[in-house]
Amino acid sequence: MYELKTKENDGSVIEFIEQVASPRKKEDAYRLLDIFTEVTGYPAKMWGTSIVGFGSYHYKYKSGHEGDAMLAGFSPRKAKFSLYFATGDEEREILLQKLGKHTSGKACVYINKLSDIDIDVLKQLIHQSVVFLKERYTLNG
Repeated sequence: MYELKTKENDGSVIEFIEQVASPRKKEDAYRLLDIFTEVTGYPAKMWGTSIVGFGSYHYKYKSGHEGDAMLAGFSPRKAKFSLYFATGDEEREILLQKLGKHTSGKACVYINKLSDIDIDVLKQLIHQSVVFLKERYTLNG
């Protein structure tokens, strides 16, 4: 059976952010830490080795696959920041149009730096992700 690799763990978020090589990216990572903590109301936890996540929920698909995932999160990757919000939410797509300079994949939104985006829209995206997931899944903890 498939086992999810990206799980919540006891790794230190601060130690992880301190390993970010670029001073600007490290500063932005600390700002994101503050923003996500404020908006979600959850403490930051490491997910896998490189994602800072906030809150968690349990999902179960019709196929029988189930697991836990974060409500929202971010990762200061080498090239860009990866931002994680709920997928499948129409409100997300509307907000992304107002976010600023970004690209997006199926699950992630990618930004170069915080100065490229509207922080108020980022806060709305984080909040909407939490609301969307709370309405559909059982929250952990």
